[in-house]
Amino acid sequence: MLASGLLLVALLACLTAMVLMSVWRQRKLQGKLPPGPTPLPFIGNYLQLNTEQICNSLMKMRERYGPVFTVHLGPRRIVVLCGYDAVKEALLDQAEEFSGRGVQATFTWLFKGYGVAFSNGERAKQLRRFSITTLRDFGVGKRGIEERIQEEAGFLIQAFRGTRGAFIDPTFFLSRTVSNVISSIVFGDRFDYEDKEFLSLLQMMLGSFQFTATSTGQLYEMFNSVMKHLPGPQQQAFKELRGLEDFVAKKVAQNQRTLDPNSPRDFIDSFLIRMQEEKKNPNTEFHLKNLLQTTLNLFIAGTETISTTLRWGFLLLMKHPDVEAKIHEEVDRVIGKNRQPKFEDRVKMPYTEAVIHEIQRYGDVIPMSLARRVTKDTKFRDFFLPKGTEVFPMLGSVLRDPKFFSNPRDFNPQHFLDEQGQFKKSDAFVPFSIGKRYCFGEGLARMELFLFLTTILQNFHLKSTQSPQDIDVSPKHVGFATIPPNYTLSFLPR
Repeated sequence: MLASGLLLVALLACLTAMVLMSVWRQRKLQGKLPPGPTPLPFIGNYLQLNTEQICNSLMKMRERYGPVFTVHLGPRRIVVLCGYDAVKEALLDQAEEFSGRGVQATFTWLFKGYGVAFSNGERAKQLRRFSITTLRDFGVGKRGIEERIQEEAGFLIQAFRGTRGAFIDPTFFLSRTVSNVISSIVFGDRFDYEDKEFLSLLQMMLGSFQFTATSTGQLYEMFNSVMKHLPGPQQQAFKELRGLEDFVAKKVAQNQRTLDPNSPRDFIDSFLIRMQEEKKNPNTEFHLKNLLQTTLNLFIAGTETISTTLRWGFLLLMKHPDVEAKIHEEVDRVIGKNRQPKFEDRVKMPYTEAVIHEIQRYGDVIPMSLARRVTKDTKFRDFFLPKGTEVFPMLGSVLRDPKFFSNPRDFNPQHFLDEQGQFKKSDAFVPFSIGKRYCFGEGLARMELFLFLTTILQNFHLKSTQSPQDIDVSPKHVGFATIPPNYTLSFLPR
C-alpha cells in the first residue's frame, strides 16, 4: 500500500515537473518570438479577431505590434508579416528558411501533405521541379499554349454572343473557359460548355474555394481539430473536395488503361511514365497519391484564381467606364477588329497591361497567401522563429503598401504607368507570391488574363444593371480568398 502511494506521488511529481517545464519553455520562447496579443488556452486570440474580416483584424494588430507580430488562431501560433519590407526580407532574402508550407486547413483536410502545393521538403522540391518541366513540355510559356488560349477565347466569344445581350452572371462562363485551358494540359482535352459533369466540377470548386473565405471557413482554420467532426458548412466543403478527387481518380484510371509510354498525352500520362521509371525506388515521390493530389492542385489553382480575377475585372471596368473606353481605344489601335489578340501585343498596349495589373492588385485574390513554415530555427530581424513555425506573408498588405502605391485603396491604373504613359513595373506587385514557393503558373495566368480580357473587349461593351456610381465593389467575403460580390452584366456587341 505504501509502495503504491509512493509511486502515485512520484508520478504526480513527474507530471507537475513536466507541466512546469513546458510552461517555462513556452514563456522563454515567447520572449524571443515577435510581439502580439496574449493568447488564451485553446482559443488563442479568437476574441480579438473578426472572422468576417480576418485580414482587417490582422491589419489592426499591425498598427499596435508592428509589421512582424505573433497571433494565435485558436491553438495555431502564426507569425504575421506585413508590408513589402518584411515580406521581401523573409521570402527573398531568407528564401530557404521560409520555403516550408504551412496549413490551409480546408485543403489540408484532403491533401494531408501530398501534392505539389501542400507538401514540404524533398517531396515538394521533386514535385515542383517535375510539374514546371512537364507544363513546359505541354506548351506553357510557348506558342502552343497561346493558341490553346486563343481557341478557348473564341468559344467564350460565341457563348457571350449567344446570350444576345441579356443580363447574365458571368461566373460559370468564365470558369468554364479558364478551366478548359488547364484541363487541356492535365487531362489532355477540353470539356464541352454544356457538359453536366464539368459544370458539377466547377460548382464543387467554387463552393470549396468560397468556403475558405467565409466566417465559418476562418473558424475552421482555428478549430479544425474539433470542427471536422461536427456538422456545418465545412462538411459540404469536404464533400466537394472529395468529389473533385474522385473525378481526378477516374481520369487517372482511364489513362492507366490506355497509356503509351512513348507518347504522353497530358500531365497525368507524364506522371504515370515517371512512376514506371521509379517503381524500383522505395523512396520515390512518384506514386499514385502524389499524382492524384498534384493533378487536383493544378486543376483547382488553374481554374479559380484566374476566373475570380476576371470577375473582379469586369466589375471594376463597369464601375470605371472611362477605363474600359481607354482599353477599347488601345485594342482598336493596336490589334484592330480583324484578328485575334496575341500575347506579344501587350508590349504595345501599356494601358491595358496597367489595367490588368491594377485589377490583380485591387482584387487581391489570395490576400494572406498560402501559409509558409520555417524549415529550421530561424533568426528574423531581432526575433527567433523555431523550426516549424507557421508564417502568414500578407500579400494584400504588400499590394496596398503606400510606399509603392499612392492611393492603395483606390482602383487606379496609373499605379502602373509612368509620366509618359508607359507601363511601369513595381516590386510590390506580388499576387503570385515571391521566393521559392511562388506560383509557378504565373506565366500561364498572365497570358490568360491578357488574351481573355482583350479578346472580350475587342468584341463587346460591358453594360451593368446599375449606373457606375451605384456599383458596389466591396468584396462578398475576405478570408483565404477575396471573393467579389455577385452581379450580372450584359455583353453588347461592338
